[in-house]
Amino acid sequence: MRTTLTLDDDIADSLKQRTRLLGLPFKQVVNDALRQGLSPSPAKSKPAFRITPLPGSFRPGVDPLGLNRLNDELAVQEFTEQSG
Repeated sequence: MRTTLTLDDDIADSLKQRTRLLGLPFKQVVNDALRQGLSPSPAKSKPAFRITPLPGSFRPGVDPLGLNRLNDELAVQEFTEQSG
């Protein structure tokens, strides 16, 4: 099929560069690019991203319950400042 197509300058430049690199006719490069872009292809599978947790704990002397109390105190303080 013959048709007229207006290409953006950057796309036209990329296609022309590809014709020079591959030594193929412009028509073939355009058709191949369109065919590749329009073909339903399976999602490229990437290797699974895995996180390996490291053992962790609070340093000696840090009271985890104290952190919760501090958080509660800050929340109460913020509430009273907004209410007052």
